[in-house]
Amino acid sequence: MQADSLTQQFRLYLDVLETGSFSAAARLYGLTPSAVARRIDALEASLHCQLVSRSTHSVKPTSAGQAFAERARRIVQEMQLARAEMTSLQTAPQGRIRIDAPAPFGRRHLAPALAEFLQAYPGVDIQLRLIDSFVDLQGEHLGEVDLILRIGPLADTRLVATPLAPMVRVVCASPAYLERRGVPRSVAELPDHEGLDWDGLAPPHAWRFEHDGKRQHLRPRRLRMIANNAEALLSGALAGLGVAHLPTWLISDHLLRGDLLPLFCEEGLPAPEASGIYALRLTREADSRRRLLLEFLKNRFGPVPPWDQALQNGLAMG
Repeated sequence: MQADSLTQQFRLYLDVLETGSFSAAARLYGLTPSAVARRIDALEASLHCQLVSRSTHSVKPTSAGQAFAERARRIVQEMQLARAEMTSLQTAPQGRIRIDAPAPFGRRHLAPALAEFLQAYPGVDIQLRLIDSFVDLQGEHLGEVDLILRIGPLADTRLVATPLAPMVRVVCASPAYLERRGVPRSVAELPDHEGLDWDGLAPPHAWRFEHDGKRQHLRPRRLRMIANNAEALLSGALAGLGVAHLPTWLISDHLLRGDLLPLFCEEGLPAPEASGIYALRLTREADSRRRLLLEFLKNRFGPVPPWDQALQNGLAMG
């Protein structure tokens, strides 16, 4: 045993408590009881705290030692899990991963990312199902698939959610519309404009703004198009029908090209919403190929997604 190994020190300490004596713990490690005692002394000195009370026949934890043992046990377990994960990741993963995702995001961002992942891991296959409506709010398809991508608030806390990217929404309109109707200078002017909005179950943060020191719902009174699909609203905005409030992952390319113009972004992009883009699964423990994919997507899409980074740079140059 290396005396300076933190996890091994913790493991030795836990074994001393488990066996109740330095002698019994020493036999487990092929050490002398005095060597074990010295290492416990060194651990106590590093923590500036007495962990055990010693008697002729036994060693018992102090109250501080008992509390420390609980944390040390979790640390040792986490290190064991980490080593097991690293070992599994060094073995080339194989098998199929089944994914459900919203179609607009899947086409623009997920499918290209998955293609890159599959090139890196030739033993893995992916079955991707793109869905045009809100994606499985209750996770009912989990079991049929391994992962579900969800955009927006989480509906069921029983599911294990891995955050992939933050969600930013921008008010935008086409140059033709703004030339015809004028540029709103404040969110308070939005009700006087024509717009495009969600049909039925709208995103909870759409058309919500900080104004006059409070959170307000401000949207165009006349809605030229109502739809249950983000790409349909994007088409209406590009056609000059009105003002839309759409996520940057959907409209970043159009904003950079000037097909749409961002409104109220003089100081940069709005702050991310409370909810974001998540990967949902049923169980806390994921197999090696799913862990690999989740880490890959987290690195690909966060902490600042590439579509937002491009917009931040574009707005700064503008």
